[in-house]
Amino acid sequence: MEVKVSVPEVVELIKVLQEKPSGIFEMIGMNVQKDVGTYLTNLMKAELTYCLGREEYERSGGKANHRNGNYCRTFCIKGIGDVEVRVPRDRAGEYQTQVLPRSKRYEERLAGDLSML
Repeated sequence: MEVKVSVPEVVELIKVLQEKPSGIFEMIGMNVQKDVGTYLTNLMKAELTYCLGREEYERSGGKANHRNGNYCRTFCIKGIGDVEVRVPRDRAGEYQTQVLPRSKRYEERLAGDLSML
């Protein structure tokens, strides 16, 4: 993976960090949240592919169930924070992800920490 950054972008980043040095941790945290959200979304897409028995845009003779978009969901993970994921759907409504617990908005470890307060 190659990352290309222009000189003006680097200069702007240095200025921001000089003004608020702790800002680097906020930037890192946001990137981690985004990457975890992308990872979970891709994992659920792969899970739906397995459930349907075919890749995206692949057609098969007798099966009528297809992908039917996705919906946005926020899930709170301990040590990372709120992560936005896109949960895929199938047309027949048969697919239920095993990646994220149904109707839960936060990780169980986080619930345990909150109950100790």
